[in-house]
Amino acid sequence: MDFLAGCIGGAAGVLVGHPFDTVKVRLQVQSVDKPLYRGTFHCFQSIIRQESMFGLYKGIGSPMMGLTFINAIVFGVQGNTMRMLGEDTPMNQFLAGAAAGTIQCVICCPMELAKTRMQMQGTGEKKSSSRKVYKNSLDCLARIYQREGLRGVNRGMVTTLIRETPGFGVYFLAYDLLTRSLGCEPEDPYMIPKLLFAGGMSGIASWLSTYPVDVIKSRLQADGVGGKYQYSSIMDCTRKSIQREGWRVFTRGLTSTLLRAFPVNAATFATVTLFLLHVRPDEGSKDCEAAPASHQAPLQQQAQPSSL
Repeated sequence: MDFLAGCIGGAAGVLVGHPFDTVKVRLQVQSVDKPLYRGTFHCFQSIIRQESMFGLYKGIGSPMMGLTFINAIVFGVQGNTMRMLGEDTPMNQFLAGAAAGTIQCVICCPMELAKTRMQMQGTGEKKSSSRKVYKNSLDCLARIYQREGLRGVNRGMVTTLIRETPGFGVYFLAYDLLTRSLGCEPEDPYMIPKLLFAGGMSGIASWLSTYPVDVIKSRLQADGVGGKYQYSSIMDCTRKSIQREGWRVFTRGLTSTLLRAFPVNAATFATVTLFLLHVRPDEGSKDCEAAPASHQAPLQQQAQPSSL
């Protein structure tokens, strides 16, 4: 039941947050010499004006398809790691989250590659004149595989690992610390807002801890669109990005990411919490009890979907 709740909550999070993710990717990979967008809100306006509202949801099929597998991996690995570690402590939550983040990269990396390529498709072109290279996410991955093989499908795997491993660790650690400090009683009328606040702030903390790596990952995965390759490796991408744009390059798209982080986690946790309380009222209430003495964290198994 936890798995089903996580999948439904994750889907709600993707629907809420995907437009912000599209803006983030566009800002991260746009040319510094000929930028199309002046900032987050200008990017929103330009996409809607040129590509309609649907432009903000380009590439949503990929994260939606990957949710089931990613949640299965995250829930399974995180839960089994916690049982193996034995004691429910903040450090163990970090280690369990890091383990889950590492394993789910197998699905996350190809999924985000397809998402990024779909989001970049038709950039700056009006909807009527836009030429579609990829029909959908599966077609995108199939075409990449035909041209570049497995190595092409897993482009950006190393940067995904560097981002997801500590990112999920920070997420679980922050959520554990926040839920312990806020407390959550079954009869508390503010129980759900507390969980939403903890989830949203944990997502923000996680993104802040790994965002520079995400910029490099997006650039590597978008590299090659249009047949032109700029980067030969992670270090080459990092070096060229800093040389051309300075250290501020690592904050490209950060505003839209942080705007996205809180509502995505809020939507995810609201859906998960309400679903569990509806189908399992007794167990749901027990899950939300804060017990500092025994170090029980509320709904600790409810991880957000991939990329936090």
